[in-house]
Amino acid sequence: MPYDSVDELPENVRNVLPKHAQEIYKEAYNSAWEQYADPEDRRGDASREETAHRVAWAAVKNEYEKDGDSGKWRRK
Repeated sequence: MPYDSVDELPENVRNVLPKHAQEIYKEAYNSAWEQYADPEDRRGDASREETAHRVAWAAVKNEYEKDGDSGKWRRK
């Protein structure tokens, strides 16, 4: 289920990531949703949704990091 807007993202994403990181997450999730439609393209027995969420978090972590002191996400 691709996301049409950042307002549709899961609460744990909306509540912790800055707006720009949410956009990255949404775009990466939607792209992975399409790319990994075939179960043979996924690792192990991961669902399509689980795979898309993993890809999305990885995309966010390419540009953002979590501050160890404050726990907030900031741009690298």
